[in-house]
Amino acid sequence: MKRNNFVKFAYAVLGYNVLVILWGALVRHTGSGAGCGSHWPLCNGEVIPLSPRLETIIEFVHRLSSGISLALVLGLVIWSFEAFPKGHAVRKTTVFSLLFTLVSAAVGAWLVLAGLVEKDDSHARAITLALHLVNTFFLLGSLTLTALWGGNEVETSFDKSRRSIGWWSSIALLATIFAGMSGAVTSLGDTLFPPGSTAEVLREGLSPTAHFLIRLRLWHPFISIVAGVSLLIFVALIHEKRLGGAIPYARFVATILGLQVLLGFVSTWLRVPIWMAMTHLFLADILWIGLVITTAKALSGKEIAPKQVAEEVLVKQPTSS
Repeated sequence: MKRNNFVKFAYAVLGYNVLVILWGALVRHTGSGAGCGSHWPLCNGEVIPLSPRLETIIEFVHRLSSGISLALVLGLVIWSFEAFPKGHAVRKTTVFSLLFTLVSAAVGAWLVLAGLVEKDDSHARAITLALHLVNTFFLLGSLTLTALWGGNEVETSFDKSRRSIGWWSSIALLATIFAGMSGAVTSLGDTLFPPGSTAEVLREGLSPTAHFLIRLRLWHPFISIVAGVSLLIFVALIHEKRLGGAIPYARFVATILGLQVLLGFVSTWLRVPIWMAMTHLFLADILWIGLVITTAKALSGKEIAPKQVAEEVLVKQPTSS
């Protein structure tokens, strides 16, 4: 019962962190990164802003929610050391979750103290946001594995029959990370330089004199296509090897991928409104979580034996009268 409650709490912490990530994106899209001035961790030199502007409220809520996230992850670490024996994988994933949470807080502080907020369009801000995205994915991945392995599913198999699964899962994970990094930079460019028509985006993106954020805007679709193809190959391989435990999650990943592609086209057509950019990020987080679960299931689940498949087919056949 204690471990069941731990798993529920771990999934709750995971869901909460997704919300914190989305609110952080809202901070960037609304230009509220300097809502607390150049102060950190204080907000305009105050613990609690007494006469806040809207931008101050948005930034302060993000800092407050991030602090709560740190406390929740710390609680997850303490609980894991009480509920699981020494050497258990869950202990390791919770410690990594705490590490990535601290790194996320440090990056947020750096953005504020270095002035890489609001209208800043420097290379430093773009690189920092891309690396921040990588850390965010690692955080979500660690929390996902904490919840998954908290249910005692920690077995893995790396025999010859799983070698292709291991390779393609690594390719799919890395490709998704690169797509996320390019998406973070593209989102920054869309915020600072709102896109016009499709023809205008293409013309400016191909101009050698255009800002680097505008030129990089064209790379995201191509990187996303490569990532999408790698994901589909991974999903197809899971079906081919009949990895029963991973198949439902693989289908879920393929569905979210399809929604992402559709949303990308619609978002471009609508010139990337804030609500659609937030939805795109939300689906990216869900896609990553689903991919992590699919990978873990594929490496730990058992193949469906041919005899079992035949029996299932016979059971589904209608009886003749």
